[in-house]
Amino acid sequence: MTEIPRYEYVKLADAIAADIASGKLSPGAALPGERAMTELHGVSIGTVRRAIVELRRRGLVATLPAKGTYVIGKAGSPGDGTEGDGPD
Repeated sequence: MTEIPRYEYVKLADAIAADIASGKLSPGAALPGERAMTELHGVSIGTVRRAIVELRRRGLVATLPAKGTYVIGKAGSPGDGTEGDGPD
């Protein structure tokens, strides 16, 4: 069977998510700027922006206006400040 095609922004988000999961991008690390990412990945700025929105939706990054986008990891992952905060 052939693989179902995926949107470019999903492919980019998956690639960045894989870097986060592997530890290549650790919590607190800044992602490259949007324009730098267009050059690095050979995609349009719109694709980069949609990928970042997808990563925010997944809870992997947070964007600070005029500052950049930073890895925050997944909720409940070690070091993200959420462990031990819930009821026992």
